[in-house]
Amino acid sequence: MLFKVFGLLLLGIAVFMFTYQYSKRMLDWLRFQSLGTRDYIVEKLSQMFIEVPPQKILLGLFLFSFGLGSVVFLLFLPQLLPGIFFGIVVAIIGWKAPKPVVHYIYKRRIEKFITQMVDGLNLMSNGLKSGLSVVQSMSLVVQEMPNPIREEFNLILSQNKLGVSLEESFNNLAKRVISDDVEMFVTSINILKETGGNLAETLDTIVSTIRERVKVEKKIAAMTSQGFYQGMFVICIPPILTFIFYQTDPEFIRPLFTTNLGWVIILGIILLELLGYFVIMKVIKIDV
Repeated sequence: MLFKVFGLLLLGIAVFMFTYQYSKRMLDWLRFQSLGTRDYIVEKLSQMFIEVPPQKILLGLFLFSFGLGSVVFLLFLPQLLPGIFFGIVVAIIGWKAPKPVVHYIYKRRIEKFITQMVDGLNLMSNGLKSGLSVVQSMSLVVQEMPNPIREEFNLILSQNKLGVSLEESFNNLAKRVISDDVEMFVTSINILKETGGNLAETLDTIVSTIRERVKVEKKIAAMTSQGFYQGMFVICIPPILTFIFYQTDPEFIRPLFTTNLGWVIILGIILLELLGYFVIMKVIKIDV
């Protein structure tokens, strides 16, 4: 008994010394994880024309993390060990998940914008060939095309009406919609406005380049989709087999959920599943 008390005392002193030594770094890390995640989500939502107050974003992060973690912990009671572990895991996932979800939505919006650029730049090119200016050609795109290209081009026109130069407005577009195709379009527009040249032919060339890039990306996506779904099927096998065994022979599978060794095995399965998922995503990811 005395040995256990002494060991706990030493552990407490070690934790205190470690916390005191690295307190500033830990506080900076916690601040980055909280305010940094909040600011990233606010920035990406703002780039998608979705205005949400930062306070609501931070409140939502706390509800998704600590709120869901507390609910999971209560559901596992009176089993403390799995309750604490899965409560912490759910809290971490709830805190980390909104950022990649928002990033995924933002990437999908960019992909949709790039796809619409083919028709939008064709429309601009035809407008320029008929004698319209760049601003007037962009007005045609705003009138005829759906979101998100309509929102982005309309913002460019609105900034230009408020006195912002057209070059700076296009540069702001490149900052909002981060893509090589958009960067190529913005650079071409700005250079040709300064040096002169046939902008309509340049837009036609950009359209051809974007169209070929989209074709290659779709072909790669079709080639890698089989590997992705095969990997997802393999990942789904352990939970499916567990469910089947639980339905056919509950007493055989019950120790997996009622003993500490069983929870350790479940933890190992989850870690291996996550490792397999990340390996699969790395294998099938091909940058164009």
